[in-house]
Amino acid sequence: MESQEKRWYVLHTYSGYENRVKSNLESRAQSMGMEDYIFRVIVPEETVHQVKDGKAKDIEEKVFPGYVLVEMVMTDRAWYIARNTPGVTGFLGSHGGGSKPTPLQPEEVNRILSWMDDEGPQRTDIDVAVGDHVKVIAGSFANLNGVVTEVDHDNLKLKAEIEMLGRQTTVELGFDQIAAVE
Repeated sequence: MESQEKRWYVLHTYSGYENRVKSNLESRAQSMGMEDYIFRVIVPEETVHQVKDGKAKDIEEKVFPGYVLVEMVMTDRAWYIARNTPGVTGFLGSHGGGSKPTPLQPEEVNRILSWMDDEGPQRTDIDVAVGDHVKVIAGSFANLNGVVTEVDHDNLKLKAEIEMLGRQTTVELGFDQIAAVE
């Protein structure tokens, strides 16, 4: 089943190879004349403020470690090129046996892309503890609810379990990205 509509798909990669997969896929699309089928390849990242050994610095962290987003027209050839790119272990939403993957919903993609374009201000006035329920109000996980599993007051971050892509996932969030659920 080929589609002539460009949609967003999620590639699963070896962790730490996301940028290499992005570069390899872009090169393969160009060298194999597939620019009309493979459009944008994105590795969502966020700037994280870290304090280590008393020194503050901003670093770039992957929002979805082990995943790369690709906008493409799902033809047999484009699918073959993407899934056989070095470092790619498969497509999210593909059930094996030659089945084509399920594309992301437009609202999921819009939420991720708008979050990448506009990150909100830092917020420090929230009091949360392990086990608290929170609602994500900003970022790529906006409008999702989660349960706090870890809190780092010094760095204004926490970890929470949310349901994403059909399974429970631990995500790291800034205090500016959440609101307590009463």
